[in-house]
Order: sequence, then structure tokens, then C-alpha cells
Amino acid sequence: MPASSRLTRAIVLGLASAPVAAFGGTLDYTLYAGLEHSNNIALSSDQPLSENVLTPGATFQYLQTGSTFQANVLGTFEYRKYLNNHFSSQAQTELAGQGNWTIAPDRLDLSIEDYAGVQPVDQLASNSPGNQQQTNVLVVGPTLRMRFGEAARGQVELRYINSYASKTDDFDSSRGLAAFRVYRDLSPLEQISANVEFQRIDFSNQPSDANYDRKEAFVRYTSTLARFDADVLVGGTRLSFDSGRDLSAPLARLRIGWQPTPRNAFTVSGVYQYADAAQDVITAPGVYGVGTTSDGVQPIDPFAGTAGLGRGNGTGIGVGSAVIGSQVYKERRLDATWNWRSERLTLTVAPGFSKLRYIGDRTFDQTDHGLSVGLGYRLQPTLTLTGFATLDRLTYDRIDRKDTTARLGLDLGQQWNRHWSWHATVARERRNSDAVGQDYRETRFFIGVVYRR
Repeated sequence: MPASSRLTRAIVLGLASAPVAAFGGTLDYTLYAGLEHSNNIALSSDQPLSENVLTPGATFQYLQTGSTFQANVLGTFEYRKYLNNHFSSQAQTELAGQGNWTIAPDRLDLSIEDYAGVQPVDQLASNSPGNQQQTNVLVVGPTLRMRFGEAARGQVELRYINSYASKTDDFDSSRGLAAFRVYRDLSPLEQISANVEFQRIDFSNQPSDANYDRKEAFVRYTSTLARFDADVLVGGTRLSFDSGRDLSAPLARLRIGWQPTPRNAFTVSGVYQYADAAQDVITAPGVYGVGTTSDGVQPIDPFAGTAGLGRGNGTGIGVGSAVIGSQVYKERRLDATWNWRSERLTLTVAPGFSKLRYIGDRTFDQTDHGLSVGLGYRLQPTLTLTGFATLDRLTYDRIDRKDTTARLGLDLGQQWNRHWSWHATVARERRNSDAVGQDYRETRFFIGVVYRR
């Protein structure tokens, strides 16, 4: 079956519960259209192509918290028409959906999750339209719940996980997950749990010795106070490959949020773990900030990437940075964000650090340092001017390559009324690279309108 057909099938399965949920819950959506001009659409070092791109699309968010069905689904669908025909038109999808059907209250649930996004085909090449592909991860299975007194409860989870990409066959896999968890409430706002997980990973297009078992045991603490929240996980991981190789390492994940004053907010997150591309697609924060540990839904702004801190396509679809394949790597990552706002001024500063060390082919071993800054000023009650800048330094340790990418831009946005708004943006991006042919300069102009329900 073609990869595009499989992607469509998985998205349909991921949304199959929507008719059940349509009788309750809230659905919000936006319709948008934008026109973008790039003086170097292919991000070429010596043969720039000028291109105009028409980008109609839609975003939606669905939230239901009923007693029988609970859902948290966010998505963007976008069609990119290259008016100068330098690239074929593209339909792209980004989706983070989680649904839970309560079959027997406090006893048996059926869970389904689906994560679709756009990732690079070749991470060593520039992020041009020809170097993009759809990825999808589907997670489905039952949860059996039990109680141990008033404050403690347990659950057994069984999950089937299917991952694939439209162009990179190495990513395609089938996985089985079994987990046992015991939860204890320390207070109405604090909880601790003990967790044991076993996962079997079988790749569809890899030699059998690339398949492996993953065993994890960890303790997790969560707290959701009024101005402080924490999610801390500590444990260990053991990988057993069919080739006979065994690996073990500590496991740690954390996210801490603090709002000392109404105007200031800090967030710190970090991981130390064995990971792979499929796990990265599920758990890494995406354009919506929705992952397996999300507690709520945030409003969708289809032009958040335009005036935001990252470089997406300019509208609702962002392009990730994962190395799509079958390899396992040891990941060390630390990210922080500071947000400050007043009546007219907003400031965001977000530094980040990551280090990946692959346990097989070491080509993609890398160390990344990044910094993003955004400054917004409200010129009028409905008119805001935003400046943004990013700097990223990516070093590939094994191939003696360093890429330094800087982006500067301005965005002007106005909310006409409750339903209609517009954005106009100019951005300049520059990359210096040790690799031949990977330097580029690009200037983009963008204007778009949004209808919000």
C-alpha cells in the first residue's frame, strides 16, 4: 500500500471516534489563506529560485470531558500551491489527537491517539519543500483500572503502536506496549506513581537484528499548584536487541513551570533517556504544545509560526527536526522559556540545548545550542508589532560539520473584529555551514487573513 494511502488511513483511524464525540464537547476552528514570496524557496547556496506560494488551510481544536468519552484533538490541514511551478503542490497535515472511551466506569477504557506531522527526509540537507515528508504515529489499546483504597489506584495498559513516514521506509514499525502503574494521591493537587513498562519494537523494512525490547521502570511525581506545576520522572531503561546487544541507562524527564507574578512565567524542561524518532514524534512538544502528558488545549493561531520563535512554512504547518529512521540514540535535552507581559509589551526568551548520541551509525551524533527571542508591542488596542530572532548552532561531531542559522523578522498583525484578523510578515534567514552547498540566504514576505469561528 502506498505510504500516502497508509497515512490517510491512520489519520482516519485516529479520528474515528469523532462521530461518537460529536454530540458533546466544543469544536473551534479557523479558516485561513496566505500568500508568501521567497527569493530562495529551495534554500540553495548558488542557484536561488524565486517563488510565490498560495497557502489556504484550516485549523481545529476539539475538547470533550464527558463521563463516557474524553477527547483532546488539535489539527491543521494545509494546501501549498507553488504558483511558479518550481515544486509540485503539497497537502500537509499536522495532528495531535487523544481520545478515551470509558467502557466500564473505573474499570475499563479504550484509548486512541494519533500524531501526524511534517519532518525532513534528509536532516543534512536544507529544509526546502523537496526535503519534507509526512510522518504518523498511531497508538491504540485498552486500559484496565483498579482501586487500592481511597488514595491509591492502579492500571494495566496494553497498546499497539504503528509508525511510518511517506518517504523514509526505515521509520516504519509495529510496536506492542504493556505497562503496569500504581498511583497514590498525596493531596488533591499532588500525585506520585510507580511505573513498569515493556515494549517490543519490530521494524518493517530493517534486518531482524535491528528489532529490540525496551524495559523501563520509573517513579513519577506531578504537582499542579496555582502558580507552580511540576512533572518529574526518574528511573532506568534497558534495551535488548535481537542482535544480542544489551544497553542500560538512567531515565529522567522533567517539566517545571513557575509563575511568580501575573506578568512573569518560567518553564524548564529536560530529558536524559534512550529515544528514537517515533518516540520523539509522540512526546516532543509540537507546534501546539500537545503531547502524551498535556493537560489541556490551547487556542490555535494558524499564523503563530509567522510571528513566533520557530521557522515553519510561514503558516499553520511547522517542519520538525527529527532524524526520521530506525536508530536509537541517547538524548540529553534542556529547554527553558521566560515570558513577561505588560499592558502593551510582551517579551519571550527561550534558550535550548540538546545532545544526541546514536548507538549504531554515529553519523548523526550532534550537539545543538539555540536561542529564540520575541518582542511584541501593541501599537493600538487591536494592532500589534512583533520582532523575532533565532540563533541555532548545530554541530555534527562525527563528520566535522557545523551549521549556524540565524533568522530575523517583523510581523504586523491586527484583529479586525471577533472573527477576522490579518498578518503581514517579513523574515530574513541565513545559514553558514562547513558542508559544501549548505550555505544559503533567504528573504520571505508573507501576508494572510484568518477567519476564526
